[in-house]
Amino acid sequence: MSVNTNMKNTAKKLLSLSLVLCILVACFAGCKDTPDNTDGSKGFVDYVENTKLNLDSATKKQEVTVKSFIDGDTTHFFVPTDLSDDGALKARYMGVNTPESTGKIEEWGKKASNFTKAKLSGAAAIMVESDNEQWNVDSTGGRHLVWVWYKPTADADYRCLNLELVQNGLSIACGTTADRYGDAMAKAFQQAKAQKLNVFSGKEDPDFFYGDAYELDLMHLRTNIALYDNRKVAFEGVVTYNNNNSVYVEDYHAETDTYYGMSVYYGYETGELLNILKVGNRVRVVGTVTYYETGGTWQVSGLSYREFKPDDPSNTIKLSEGNAAAHTELDAQVFNTGRMDVETLVSLADETTETKNFPYADLIMSTSVSMKGLKVVDAYTTNNGGESDGAMTLTCQVGGTSVDVRTIVLYDENGELLTESDFMGKTIDVKGIVDYFSGSYQIKVFTADSITVH
Repeated sequence: MSVNTNMKNTAKKLLSLSLVLCILVACFAGCKDTPDNTDGSKGFVDYVENTKLNLDSATKKQEVTVKSFIDGDTTHFFVPTDLSDDGALKARYMGVNTPESTGKIEEWGKKASNFTKAKLSGAAAIMVESDNEQWNVDSTGGRHLVWVWYKPTADADYRCLNLELVQNGLSIACGTTADRYGDAMAKAFQQAKAQKLNVFSGKEDPDFFYGDAYELDLMHLRTNIALYDNRKVAFEGVVTYNNNNSVYVEDYHAETDTYYGMSVYYGYETGELLNILKVGNRVRVVGTVTYYETGGTWQVSGLSYREFKPDDPSNTIKLSEGNAAAHTELDAQVFNTGRMDVETLVSLADETTETKNFPYADLIMSTSVSMKGLKVVDAYTTNNGGESDGAMTLTCQVGGTSVDVRTIVLYDENGELLTESDFMGKTIDVKGIVDYFSGSYQIKVFTADSITVH
């Protein structure tokens, strides 16, 4: 009797163990075969791979090439003039909102921008598509809302870059399901959140500086300068000139197709900081915005450098070397009377914006420029017993427009002082920096070889 009972108990145990094993196998099999779920469960759905471009649909389509990269969700493309009069289309990606990498710099903004640039730079072909049967513009009226498709290789299918940005967790929001590819976008967005990718990771962005400075670009700083008065800022640019304990730093802004600059005062600093601020270096400047009363201009000062803490976000650092000044060629009349509309901040608190009309010369303050064919009609030489004795202001005419060229004390290749007689009545080409003095804009020249006499 006891033997039979033991055998029955053993059989029950074996049956129970078999059931447990079957359940476990079923679970593992289910987990392996289960596609991605947007509620956070395991798996992954490649919505980009599953979404195809229908070349026969009624939407508008145009093959394009890149004119300039702006940020993660905006690119300028070359297009036929029947689509855009100037042959350029400013594309705003449908359904995507990447963190900012121009203007005010945000976490993950540079990664999103670099992602877009990498995909399109290596593309065998690029296509933009409208959301419906016509081309549509955004609320500004200046940018087309499009789906951007690219082929990684000539024989590959087109991939939707809008969807790829969202799927990789590089968009902080997405459009609605009413958009052409809205359903896939919404699912990819929820999947990225569930899998904690990039902006949803809860981790620090390795490309972002977590310091106490406002991270921004020079266009944003230049056009909102008064808002940052006495505030600590950080920006990037190329050092173009070094004079009088200051350097000039400039950077190109693709959206407005303009260089913006800033005077950076380093004072009587010595050592490694001066090596960082060498002409030709691209640098990250961290300092405080101040108004220079004597010159009536803005500058950044109070730079810091901690040699033994290279990762300190307050450091001014060198990013690269061997860069050249742009020396944008100017038209004299545009320099004197030209104006530009730029969207600017109204306040830092709520970040509301408005479009302001700026004098062109004000926008390009402290940038490197050139101007040709200037006839010198008058000259003034400083002579007040100071270090500037011998510096000249050359009043020039070109096309009926007057332009002032201000020099520091200049010497020729033989060490001889250059004077008014070297320039009076002659036609010159100049290279220098846009400066402001005594109520007017001028071109400031720092070296003798920056003036070519004809």
